[in-house]
Amino acid sequence: MTRTRLCFVVESGTDVRLAEGLAERYQLTVLARRIDGGVEVSQPPEPPIDVRVGSPSRVAFARAVYRDLRAARDRYDAVLVQGYGLSALAANLAARRTGISTTMLVCSPVEAYYRCRQVDPDRARPYRRRELMGLRILARWNAKLGQRYVVLSAYLEQVVLHHGTRRPIHVIPVYGVDLARFAPPSAPKLDIRRERGLSEYGQVVFFSSRVAPEKDADTLLRAVKMLKVGGRSLWLLHRSGGFRTLLERAKRYGLEERVVATDAVHPHRHLPLDYQASDLCVQASREEGLGFSPLEAMACGVPVVASAVGGLTETVRDGETGWTYPVGDHAQLARVMTEALDDPAEAARRAARGRELVADRYERDLVFGALEGVLGGARAPIAHAKPVQA
Repeated sequence: MTRTRLCFVVESGTDVRLAEGLAERYQLTVLARRIDGGVEVSQPPEPPIDVRVGSPSRVAFARAVYRDLRAARDRYDAVLVQGYGLSALAANLAARRTGISTTMLVCSPVEAYYRCRQVDPDRARPYRRRELMGLRILARWNAKLGQRYVVLSAYLEQVVLHHGTRRPIHVIPVYGVDLARFAPPSAPKLDIRRERGLSEYGQVVFFSSRVAPEKDADTLLRAVKMLKVGGRSLWLLHRSGGFRTLLERAKRYGLEERVVATDAVHPHRHLPLDYQASDLCVQASREEGLGFSPLEAMACGVPVVASAVGGLTETVRDGETGWTYPVGDHAQLARVMTEALDDPAEAARRAARGRELVADRYERDLVFGALEGVLGGARAPIAHAKPVQA
């Protein structure tokens, strides 16, 4: 049976687990904007995928996407385009000419992330009102021109509804969690720490988010400093392409000797071990579309503390699957971290409930199966059906 030919348009980089999951189910071509100083796909895919890298300019890349898709009437059966920015607009305009089934994949609330630049202590990226207005205009044009959406959470469903769309919105949390890899440890925690080069003493807090204004690393660093001053022995473990920035910020708080930070590790071979070596996972976001790190932690039997915001409120439920705190409140974060670390029985209970939630709603094969139901066959007509809930 011939597989559906899918073109995945990536404007801001993508996780290898999404690319590999698509490649397992489709004849996949990835059109990706070049990320200067970064990577288009988070890790080298296994097996290799046809990735075609274009200009780093968003405008030039969008033009190239439009040209490619306009000429692709007989090359692709379906298009999946990341977000609702310029590339999505190009893909949606091309679809009007070619008739190719085109779906927008929304993983983050772009405007909300952009607004977080205003509270970034380093102002590494400037905040400009006209740029925010441009994002809003693009969102509304895509809401008018697009065929359908796939969003990761009910929160993101509300985000795109706010853009004024009347198109179908399917809530499917791809790429999900591979429960065979992300599982409670089969070896003692100390053995895993030795294998990962971590200290055998003290408690390990895992913070896996990239360093960006919306991820709010500073609130976590302030909380860790409070706990250190209070006499607690903590290690903050971090894996991301922005780890050097985190190390620089840790120095401001006198925490450089308590932060273990490296580049991103492979999500299949090393990341599950990092969760299993940890005593707690913290997601400190100011805004969040869904948040896979808490789901992966819960799948590994690790308790989770998260800010009560966005898609995180759908997965980290205070008193049930984890602990929550108000956005930006480092004192409250320190308090709930202490509560989670000092009550291992309750932490294990909440983590176990979390793993049940992951298995029920976020398991990898489950969510990719739901995605297949949306992307489906070639040139499928636009179906104004009820959203697929995963």
